[in-house]
Amino acid sequence: MVALARQTLIHEWRRFLPAMIAVGFAGLLQLLQTALVLGIFSSASVYITGSTADLWVGYPGTQSVNLGRPIDAGVEMRLRMDPDVLKVESFRWVDADWRGARDTGGVSVFVSGIDAGPQGLMFDRVLPTALRVRLNEPGAVIVDRADLDSLGVNLGEAATINGHRVRVVGVTSGLRALGGVNVVASLATARQLDTVAADRITYLVAKIRDPSQADAVAARLGGASAFGSYAVWTADQFAQRSQTYWMFDTGAGAGVLFLAAIVFLVGAVITSQTLVAAVIGSIREYATLNALGVGVTALRKVVMEQAFWVGALGLLGSTVLACLFFALAHYYNVPVALSPVAALACLLLSMALVLVSGLAAIRTLRHADPTSLLR
Repeated sequence: MVALARQTLIHEWRRFLPAMIAVGFAGLLQLLQTALVLGIFSSASVYITGSTADLWVGYPGTQSVNLGRPIDAGVEMRLRMDPDVLKVESFRWVDADWRGARDTGGVSVFVSGIDAGPQGLMFDRVLPTALRVRLNEPGAVIVDRADLDSLGVNLGEAATINGHRVRVVGVTSGLRALGGVNVVASLATARQLDTVAADRITYLVAKIRDPSQADAVAARLGGASAFGSYAVWTADQFAQRSQTYWMFDTGAGAGVLFLAAIVFLVGAVITSQTLVAAVIGSIREYATLNALGVGVTALRKVVMEQAFWVGALGLLGSTVLACLFFALAHYYNVPVALSPVAALACLLLSMALVLVSGLAAIRTLRHADPTSLLR
């Protein structure tokens, strides 16, 4: 009977083609929606994931990188005193107003003041060394190439941040931030641009001797209160903390997750209805098989086998199309991110929907009565 299911799909492919397209479309929507959700919210932690620091030190209770508050400068000495800490850097966060060379109005930007040295930890995975050293120039900044139009500048042009003149000395990819435009500058430049507190430190980042011991080192360093009020997180903890905040504690996150749920439900309905329609279209053939002595149990196996192949072929097509859309998204700097685990979860979920739809289609076999052939 398994062979019969495959032969039926081959010879009656026109009847099952809408079901395959529906399954593929539903799978494609799930893959794209998941990639967009992960891509959008992963940009909230680009400061962490784009850096090679093992530990982050900030104000207690900070929920996201962009919500940092100043900490006492003495905390840096506490970190340097620990034997497991190899390197400590300051990271200055400045909310600023940008005025570009072209008239785009004021643009709210996030200025990231980092150590511009060649061995710097901040944005080490995003900024090449040759580009990084350009930040040592007075007033030099680097932006993401996808933000050039919104900032109203081109490479090499000047702009003003909080009334201070700066110049775009480089562009790169991977700096786009969630909720605003990210501008990278040296610590010295960021200090000049900070109109609130020029001597403040927003975060300290550290590299430790054994990254596998990051949890233990963070717990030990976070226990000292003599150096002021501060908290220590591992890079993974702080990245997850930032992403969770944007995903669940903001209106933007709730809206995107609600849209993802709607896409899932629509895909499930479309898949089940088209597969049921395909089985109903073959109901006379099933009735004929029943009249020839094929039991209902065997017919159910045929339907489930058909559902499996419809799902497999549909998801194969959706995977190919998804790869093309991802390449297009990267070309146009659309934030998408899909890990193999997330992709496999989407495909397995889609296949589960197809099999459940197959179970729903089995119910239509009650109409496969041989007497219906006499009507």
